[in-house]
Amino acid sequence: MIWEVFRQEKAKEYHTHVGNVHAPNAELAKQYAQIMHARRKPAKSLWVVPKDEIRTVDADEPGIEMGGTTQKQYRWATNYNTDETFAEEIEASQREQEEAERDLAEADK
Repeated sequence: MIWEVFRQEKAKEYHTHVGNVHAPNAELAKQYAQIMHARRKPAKSLWVVPKDEIRTVDADEPGIEMGGTTQKQYRWATNYNTDETFAEEIEASQREQEEAERDLAEADK
């Protein structure tokens, strides 16, 4: 039986396909994967999956749309118009906050 092996080198990185191993059962497949794909170069994690269980989704198939069909430009700040007075308001607010903190520190003395 053929088992596909996916490797993660560091935490929070993606697993990448590194090859396959031939083994009669899952336990041996895990051991073979460790020997072949994590012995010389340490890995954070390995995924060992039966090749028959891997399914593909092809964007060229009818009825398949990758990436969604809804418009979500509202998620990007570049789609909003802001004028320069916005930055001035932020600076004024920051100055007010600093003055209030100074006044409070002087009152505590």
